[in-house]
Amino acid sequence: MTSTAVDLKREVAIANRVLWATGLCTGVTASLGHASLRMTDRPDRFLVKGRGYAMDALAAMRPEDMVTCDLDGNLVDGPPGATQCFEIKMHSWIYKLYPDVQSVVHVHPRYTVLMSTLGRQLKPMCQEGIQLVARPLPMYPHVKTVVTDAEGEEVGRLIDGSKAVLLQGHGATTTGANLEEAVSNMLHLEEQARMNYQALCALGPDYPSLPQELIDEMSNRPAYSELPHFRDVFARRDGQPRVGGLWQYYTQLVAKDL
Repeated sequence: MTSTAVDLKREVAIANRVLWATGLCTGVTASLGHASLRMTDRPDRFLVKGRGYAMDALAAMRPEDMVTCDLDGNLVDGPPGATQCFEIKMHSWIYKLYPDVQSVVHVHPRYTVLMSTLGRQLKPMCQEGIQLVARPLPMYPHVKTVVTDAEGEEVGRLIDGSKAVLLQGHGATTTGANLEEAVSNMLHLEEQARMNYQALCALGPDYPSLPQELIDEMSNRPAYSELPHFRDVFARRDGQPRVGGLWQYYTQLVAKDL
């Protein structure tokens, strides 16, 4: 196995642990979910958390537990006794349909599931994840596990033009240009769903949300490096400092034994 494949398996294992550490896969959903990553040297294959482990929980995933699949969802490689995740067709069809997608995440976040069951459209409630829900998200109108080619293709085609698709009463699937983006999209989606549910409980079905004009204000802003009070500081440090840190914090937190 190449060093690249070993490194990628470690990244995917860590991402699956982050899904647990951030609360997206805990309690009754501790083993329900999977993050995957397209292989850099083999874009026709991807790495994903499988099934069949002695300890089948995202918090326990290790690099050697990751399985390799092709774009038809077939198992190419994996540890003894492990299989693909049951909803492998969701991952394989998204990778097959969208060559620019490098990572796919599927989990069952509680507030996202609840809002989809209630039939409530997620409205923009806060800055985090605002673009995800700026327009209505597509929804797969079934609670069943996605296991066939037809089901995987339907979910895959629904997500076209969006970074997320809801699965009614089941969960959600998000995509990204890397693991960080795909996981972050899911975290932001769940945060928006949580705030939508709280607003629904507080004020009823006609609760307000952030209007489009305020969302539009976030676009076409000047770069921080162009602002007078930042220009010299950023020039001295060769660019804008990295912001966020959420991904770095959680990946370091969950990888201490790897």
